[in-house]
Amino acid sequence: MAIIRPLNGVIPKIGKGCFIAENAAIIGDVEIGDDCSIWYGAVLRGDVNPIRLGNRVNIQDGAVLHTLYKRSVVEIGDDVSVGHNAVIHGAKVGNDVLVGMGAVLLDGVEVSDGSIIAAGAVVLSNSKLEPGVYAGVPAKKVKDGTDAVRQSAHKNARGYMMYKEWFLDDGEGDAGK
Repeated sequence: MAIIRPLNGVIPKIGKGCFIAENAAIIGDVEIGDDCSIWYGAVLRGDVNPIRLGNRVNIQDGAVLHTLYKRSVVEIGDDVSVGHNAVIHGAKVGNDVLVGMGAVLLDGVEVSDGSIIAAGAVVLSNSKLEPGVYAGVPAKKVKDGTDAVRQSAHKNARGYMMYKEWFLDDGEGDAGK
Protein backbone atom coordinates (compact mmCIF):
# COMPACT_ATOMS: atom_id res chain seq x y z
CA MET A 1 0.00 0.00 0.00
CA ALA A 2 1.21 3.51 -0.82
CA ILE A 3 2.55 5.80 1.89
CA ILE A 4 -0.17 8.40 2.31
CA ARG A 5 0.78 10.21 5.48
CA PRO A 6 -0.81 13.15 7.27
CA LEU A 7 1.61 15.69 8.68
CA ASN A 8 1.05 18.64 11.01
CA GLY A 9 -2.69 17.96 10.97
CA VAL A 10 -2.96 18.05 7.16
CA ILE A 11 -4.18 14.94 5.35
CA PRO A 12 -3.34 14.49 1.64
CA LYS A 13 -6.40 14.75 -0.62
CA ILE A 14 -6.67 12.42 -3.58
CA GLY A 15 -9.29 12.80 -6.31
CA LYS A 16 -11.47 10.18 -7.95
CA GLY A 17 -10.14 7.54 -10.32
CA CYS A 18 -6.49 7.89 -9.31
CA PHE A 19 -3.84 5.17 -9.41
CA ILE A 20 -1.29 5.45 -6.61
CA ALA A 21 1.56 2.91 -6.82
CA GLU A 22 2.22 0.77 -3.78
CA ASN A 23 5.56 2.43 -2.99
CA ALA A 24 4.69 6.04 -3.84
CA ALA A 25 4.89 8.53 -0.95
CA ILE A 26 2.34 11.33 -0.57
CA ILE A 27 2.94 13.35 2.57
CA GLY A 28 1.22 16.32 4.19
CA ASP A 29 -0.28 19.25 2.29
CA VAL A 30 -0.81 17.56 -1.07
CA GLU A 31 -3.94 17.76 -3.22
CA ILE A 32 -4.25 15.51 -6.27
CA GLY A 33 -7.01 16.04 -8.83
CA ASP A 34 -9.12 13.40 -10.56
CA ASP A 35 -7.79 10.66 -12.86
CA CYS A 36 -4.16 11.17 -11.87
CA SER A 37 -1.45 8.54 -11.58
CA ILE A 38 1.43 8.57 -9.13
CA TRP A 39 3.92 5.89 -10.15
CA TYR A 40 6.48 3.69 -8.41
CA GLY A 41 8.95 5.44 -6.15
CA ALA A 42 7.47 8.90 -6.71
CA VAL A 43 7.57 11.28 -3.73
CA LEU A 44 5.21 14.23 -3.22
CA ARG A 45 6.41 15.74 0.05
CA GLY A 46 4.12 18.54 1.15
CA ASP A 47 5.78 19.01 4.51
CA VAL A 48 6.89 22.65 4.30
CA ASN A 49 4.46 24.10 1.73
CA PRO A 50 1.59 22.93 -0.50
CA ILE A 51 1.71 20.73 -3.58
CA ARG A 52 -1.31 20.98 -5.91
CA LEU A 53 -1.97 18.77 -8.94
CA GLY A 54 -4.75 19.32 -11.45
CA ASN A 55 -6.66 16.59 -13.26
CA ARG A 56 -5.15 13.86 -15.48
CA VAL A 57 -1.62 14.45 -14.18
CA ASN A 58 0.92 11.65 -14.16
CA ILE A 59 3.94 11.71 -11.88
CA GLN A 60 6.20 8.98 -13.20
CA ASP A 61 8.56 6.59 -11.46
CA GLY A 62 11.16 8.17 -9.17
CA ALA A 63 9.97 11.76 -9.62
CA VAL A 64 10.20 14.10 -6.61
CA LEU A 65 8.01 17.13 -5.88
CA HIS A 66 8.97 19.40 -2.98
CA THR A 67 9.11 23.10 -1.98
CA LEU A 68 11.05 25.67 0.03
CA TYR A 69 9.82 26.36 3.55
CA LYS A 70 7.27 29.20 3.39
CA ARG A 71 8.76 30.43 0.08
CA SER A 72 7.55 28.29 -2.80
CA VAL A 73 4.74 25.94 -3.77
CA VAL A 74 4.30 23.32 -6.45
CA GLU A 75 1.32 23.92 -8.73
CA ILE A 76 0.70 21.64 -11.69
CA GLY A 77 -2.13 22.19 -14.18
CA ASP A 78 -4.25 19.67 -16.06
CA ASP A 79 -3.00 17.05 -18.54
CA VAL A 80 0.62 17.18 -17.40
CA SER A 81 3.26 14.44 -17.55
CA VAL A 82 6.21 14.58 -15.14
CA GLY A 83 8.80 12.11 -16.46
CA HIS A 84 10.79 9.45 -14.68
CA ASN A 85 13.24 10.84 -12.10
CA ALA A 86 12.26 14.46 -12.74
CA VAL A 87 12.45 16.96 -9.88
CA ILE A 88 9.98 19.80 -9.46
CA HIS A 89 10.98 22.01 -6.56
CA GLY A 90 8.67 24.93 -5.88
CA ALA A 91 7.67 25.48 -9.52
CA LYS A 92 4.41 26.21 -11.33
CA VAL A 93 3.58 24.15 -14.40
CA GLY A 94 0.71 25.06 -16.74
CA ASN A 95 -1.71 22.83 -18.65
CA ASP A 96 -0.68 20.41 -21.41
CA VAL A 97 2.98 20.27 -20.39
CA LEU A 98 5.52 17.47 -20.62
CA VAL A 99 8.42 17.58 -18.17
CA GLY A 100 10.94 15.09 -19.56
CA MET A 101 12.82 12.34 -17.77
CA GLY A 102 15.44 13.61 -15.35
CA ALA A 103 14.50 17.26 -15.90
CA VAL A 104 14.81 19.67 -12.97
CA LEU A 105 12.58 22.70 -12.35
CA LEU A 106 13.92 24.87 -9.54
CA ASP A 107 12.09 27.22 -7.17
CA GLY A 108 10.11 30.06 -8.70
CA VAL A 109 10.03 28.56 -12.20
CA GLU A 110 6.84 29.12 -14.21
CA VAL A 111 6.20 26.92 -17.25
CA SER A 112 3.53 28.16 -19.67
CA ASP A 113 0.72 26.01 -21.04
CA GLY A 114 1.64 23.88 -24.04
CA SER A 115 5.35 23.52 -23.29
CA ILE A 116 7.84 20.67 -23.28
CA ILE A 117 10.88 20.52 -21.01
CA ALA A 118 13.32 18.07 -22.59
CA ALA A 119 14.83 15.12 -20.75
CA GLY A 120 17.74 16.19 -18.55
CA ALA A 121 17.04 19.92 -18.86
CA VAL A 122 17.64 22.14 -15.84
CA VAL A 123 15.39 25.19 -15.58
CA LEU A 124 17.05 27.72 -13.29
CA SER A 125 15.28 29.42 -10.36
CA ASN A 126 12.74 32.14 -11.14
CA SER A 127 12.71 31.46 -14.90
CA LYS A 128 9.42 32.42 -16.58
CA LEU A 129 9.08 30.29 -19.71
CA GLU A 130 6.97 31.24 -22.72
CA PRO A 131 5.27 28.36 -24.57
CA GLY A 132 7.86 26.25 -26.37
CA VAL A 133 10.37 23.44 -26.11
CA TYR A 134 13.29 23.89 -23.70
CA ALA A 135 16.46 21.80 -23.52
CA GLY A 136 19.94 21.85 -22.02
CA VAL A 137 21.75 22.88 -18.86
CA PRO A 138 20.74 25.54 -18.20
CA ALA A 139 17.57 25.11 -20.25
CA LYS A 140 17.17 27.33 -23.31
CA LYS A 141 14.27 27.64 -25.73
CA VAL A 142 14.95 25.47 -28.77
CA LYS A 143 11.54 25.69 -30.43
CA ASP A 144 8.62 28.09 -30.26
CA GLY A 145 5.32 26.94 -28.85
CA THR A 146 2.90 25.66 -31.46
CA ASP A 147 -0.34 23.74 -31.44
CA ALA A 148 1.69 20.65 -32.41
CA VAL A 149 3.92 21.04 -29.34
CA ARG A 150 0.89 21.41 -27.09
CA GLN A 151 -0.83 18.42 -28.69
CA SER A 152 2.30 16.30 -28.21
CA ALA A 153 2.37 17.06 -24.48
CA HIS A 154 -1.38 16.49 -24.21
CA LYS A 155 -1.13 13.16 -26.05
CA ASN A 156 1.55 11.96 -23.62
CA ALA A 157 -0.73 12.70 -20.65
CA ARG A 158 -3.62 10.91 -22.37
CA GLY A 159 -1.44 7.83 -22.83
CA TYR A 160 -0.95 7.68 -19.08
CA MET A 161 -4.73 7.73 -18.63
CA MET A 162 -4.77 4.39 -20.44
CA TYR A 163 -1.80 2.98 -18.50
CA LYS A 164 -3.33 3.81 -15.12
CA GLU A 165 -6.50 1.95 -16.11
CA TRP A 166 -4.45 -1.22 -16.71
CA PHE A 167 -3.21 -1.02 -13.12
CA LEU A 168 -6.63 -0.15 -11.67
CA ASP A 169 -8.22 -3.08 -13.52
CA ASP A 170 -5.60 -5.57 -12.31
CA GLY A 171 -4.99 -4.50 -8.74
CA GLU A 172 -6.05 -2.57 -5.75
CA GLY A 173 -4.15 0.62 -6.57
CA ASP A 174 -7.14 2.98 -6.75
CA ALA A 175 -6.81 5.30 -3.78
CA GLY A 176 -9.57 7.49 -5.22
CA LYS A 177 -12.51 5.05 -5.31
